[in-house]
Amino acid sequence: MKKLWLQWFDNQQNQSGSDSEAIAWSRIMPFIMLHLACLMVFWLPITGFALLICGLSYFIRMFAITAFYHRYFSHKSFKTGRVMQTVFAVIGATATQRGPLWWAAHHRHHHVHADSSADSHSPQHGFWHSHMGWFLQDKNFATQYDRVKDLTQFPELRWIDRYDIIFPLLYMVFLYGLGEALKVFYPALNTSGLQLVVWGYVVSTVLLAHVTYAINSLAHVFGSRQYNTGDNSRNNFILAILTLGEGWHNNHHCSPGSVRQGFRWWQIDISFYLLFLMSKVGLIWDLKKPNEVLLAKKKLTGAMT
Repeated sequence: MKKLWLQWFDNQQNQSGSDSEAIAWSRIMPFIMLHLACLMVFWLPITGFALLICGLSYFIRMFAITAFYHRYFSHKSFKTGRVMQTVFAVIGATATQRGPLWWAAHHRHHHVHADSSADSHSPQHGFWHSHMGWFLQDKNFATQYDRVKDLTQFPELRWIDRYDIIFPLLYMVFLYGLGEALKVFYPALNTSGLQLVVWGYVVSTVLLAHVTYAINSLAHVFGSRQYNTGDNSRNNFILAILTLGEGWHNNHHCSPGSVRQGFRWWQIDISFYLLFLMSKVGLIWDLKKPNEVLLAKKKLTGAMT
């Protein structure tokens, strides 16, 4: 039992280098319990305030995943300072999608092997596997440090990555405390600590997780292609809205280092808009733009401009 708890709270216990494709049932119990906890919505009041907190929690943490876990940690599409990268590494960790090093390492591996047999979450392995089965396998629990040597130089990022489960727990404590305080001081909101934990963390996290997974499972199957990228990546408007811009996936695979993924004015990319505003106040800088010459070379005949 002690070793099991260590596997949940200390990712250093998951660095065994196993190549087993079996589902690591003991390690994924928190993931299963998170989904089962969604059933608590049937025993709690659904209020406008609870839905607001759910939406805000989804939005803020989705931005941390898309803008920082993906565009910054995985692709270095802009620069920022250690404080800012640490803050968003923590916020991203509350989304319960593992730590920034683990996330970035697997994503970089995906771009090297996109839609090949070596791609961990290619749809060619089946919807279930590409959506979520791949990261439940024992062989994918370890952080591939050799792929993120640029990030391992920061001890704070290594610590966040090693103990990433701490941050969702702290986030739940914060939501519970907020709910209980509002229950006392603003009873008209009809909220409580448990209600905010369930809607602000549990429901919000499950929604955020599956929308993020859908980029792997759906954005390589459904949508349009403007560029020849050597893989099956596609642009999907619905996913772009739900993921704050990540659904322009064919664009992204054409120019992975670009901070902007919606290349055309009508391709809504909320994460980029927010990053652009952050650059204007000096929080981030050196935003990388797509190479127009490269885009022209890769553009498919007859593709919409």
